[in-house]
Amino acid sequence: MRALVFEEFGGPLGVRAVPDPTPSRDGVVVEVGASGICRSDWHGWLGHDPDVVLPHVPGHELAGTVAAVGDRVRNWSVGDRVTVPFVCACGHCAPCREGAGQVCESQTQPGFTHWGSLARFVALEAADVNLVALPEGMGFATAASLGCRFATAFRAVTGVGRVRPGEWVAVHGCGGVGLSAVQVAVAAGARVVAVDVAPGALELARRSGAEHVVSGSVDVPAAVAELTGGGAHVSIDALGAAVTCLNSIRSLRRRGRHVQVGLLPPALGRPEVPMELVIAGELAVLGSHGMAAADYPAMLSLIAAGRLHPERLVTQQLALDDAGAALAAIGREPGIAVVTSF
Repeated sequence: MRALVFEEFGGPLGVRAVPDPTPSRDGVVVEVGASGICRSDWHGWLGHDPDVVLPHVPGHELAGTVAAVGDRVRNWSVGDRVTVPFVCACGHCAPCREGAGQVCESQTQPGFTHWGSLARFVALEAADVNLVALPEGMGFATAASLGCRFATAFRAVTGVGRVRPGEWVAVHGCGGVGLSAVQVAVAAGARVVAVDVAPGALELARRSGAEHVVSGSVDVPAAVAELTGGGAHVSIDALGAAVTCLNSIRSLRRRGRHVQVGLLPPALGRPEVPMELVIAGELAVLGSHGMAAADYPAMLSLIAAGRLHPERLVTQQLALDDAGAALAAIGREPGIAVVTSF
């Protein structure tokens, strides 16, 4: 099959022929219909993820058609249209038994623990636990955007941040996760302040429902406090940088909730956490890591009802031959780029 491959961290990203995957007894192979290009892929390419073994095929946001099925799979057949969370749970460990597959102790992640979906085919484990059937009428490009960025934002806003109607939400970083978080928070009845350094990203945030936008070049916590009358109830670092993490925490009002979504690999420096503010304001500092397949129905029902529009965030559809350049340049263009031609 054709796949995007890199053989050294930060090195060339090229398309070449590699062996087709085969399904494990509990897994499936999916023919990829679409695969997103995400900042997490960029981290993997640069060597920030210890699970990545060279040579490697990136890609973890995917949708497609089941092409082969292991002999212990019970719920899926060849030809089924599916998507999958980027965290594939085992279904057996203590977190999985508690319904928290997104922090599975034995998780696999396509594009990190094994070869990913920027290829014609991808292998997925524990299919009966992890696969999600695509709703009628949902295209592969839209479905692929759900697997990491949109689903991650949905759980960060609704499940971890517990956003309530009328609350102020500050979103720091308006890439795919941030724009998704804006849209989800607005659908939950919140008022949103979006923060980014790029005018194009801020314009997309406005179109997604943000009431105010703030340039990251100003004093962000002061601007958020002024716009919200005292600070955000919930503040989300959707980028993952020392400055956005710090700004997010400092943007909160008393008893506010900070949700860390963007990755903060130690190689890029550890953020300063102002614990004196956390203590004095009784702030909650929370992490959010994807969303399990079992939690998809609530998100899909809101999409079906027309209250969420992930398709509006897909701004580029690319061929696999263009994926390497797009991955290397992640963040330079607003919105979500999806490979749809393999």
